[in-house]
Amino acid sequence: MPAWGEIVSDAARLLANAAIDQPNRDARTLLAHVVDTTPERVFAWPETDIAPSDVSKFNDLIARRLKCEPLSRILGRREFWSLSFGLSEDTLDPRADSESVIEAVLSHCPDRARDFRILDLGTGTGCLLAALLSEYENASGVAVDLSEGAVQTARQNLSDLGLAHRAEIQTGDWDAGLQGEFDIIVSNPPYIVDGDISGLARGVVDYDPHRALAGGIDGLDAYRQLASLLPARLALQGLAVLEFGHGQAHDVAGILTAKGLEVIDFKEDLAGRKRCVVCRCATNK
Repeated sequence: MPAWGEIVSDAARLLANAAIDQPNRDARTLLAHVVDTTPERVFAWPETDIAPSDVSKFNDLIARRLKCEPLSRILGRREFWSLSFGLSEDTLDPRADSESVIEAVLSHCPDRARDFRILDLGTGTGCLLAALLSEYENASGVAVDLSEGAVQTARQNLSDLGLAHRAEIQTGDWDAGLQGEFDIIVSNPPYIVDGDISGLARGVVDYDPHRALAGGIDGLDAYRQLASLLPARLALQGLAVLEFGHGQAHDVAGILTAKGLEVIDFKEDLAGRKRCVVCRCATNK
């Protein structure tokens, strides 16, 4: 009967040969998932025996990773803002860079006790709304997605996190059918140039929903729609924070200002690149 250390070493070697990043980490994480323990325990107890049935399950997961399926897709979960989110084929895999949206909101809206009304457009897993509700304990929010599958995933995530009583998740095309104004509006819209999608990493091309990636011929279609709706949806002194792609800051800012919005800040991502824009209505409503 093989031991944890042996099977992890063999799997890590296969992953390394396939140019998979962090092969040892991935192998330990997948084994921990199979045997219902932690990667740290797998590392600390390499001589622990593993049952043949678990070896088979582990090998199946390694085979999926060798096809460049992201680790989070295999596990079915991704951590974002120290919260755990379930994934589905209808949702993007949340990226750490998107935490810049949350950081920007917290920076410009420092009063954590305020009863903000929050709108998350194109919610996917619900990670942006959930992260904000976890920080603003008196806030409530609405999240919208065009995909019914994504809406169901977001609802489950908000429920699992104990936030469902402060959140309404609904299917819709941006703000169609919504009522009222919001203090905070966030969005991570599709921003990849259509012609560039096929050149993205295989883990993105093969496993992320293309509808959540495709931003049109120039990658800016969603920002034109958002810029048109934001003036009517932002409350007095309300704030919108929108994520965008590398090199899009100037164009996105131009689209927003053309619709009467004032760009007041940009927030950088982990690589030091401008990742999201902070804007508000340029004149009093």
